[in-house]
Amino acid sequence: MVQSKARQRGMSFLGLLVVGGCLAVTGVIAAQILPTAIEYQAIAKAATKASEGNTVAEVRSIFDRAAAIDNISSITGKDLDVTKDGDKIVVRFAYQREIHLAGPGYLTLKYTGRSSSN
Repeated sequence: MVQSKARQRGMSFLGLLVVGGCLAVTGVIAAQILPTAIEYQAIAKAATKASEGNTVAEVRSIFDRAAAIDNISSITGKDLDVTKDGDKIVVRFAYQREIHLAGPGYLTLKYTGRSSSN
């Protein structure tokens, strides 16, 4: 009996190029999204700190000082929605960031949040 040769398994060179290209594009986009996610965390932290203020002006001032320290550029104190829930100050924020992909294509990221309860 003659045994047939076992078929080779694996990925072709063209398949490797396609997978590598997809991974590269995904990596570039992820590298542009990561700083916005880090900035969101800094904004949420600054909003929580700002909720310790007693007046709207004080809340915005505290947020602006924290924004200057953490290099927050997407939002300022005047963009905050400051309300009172019972006896606690609640700071809400919403903003969006656009990342240029290619040609007329953009990736829009919408962030919303509020100060955590103390």
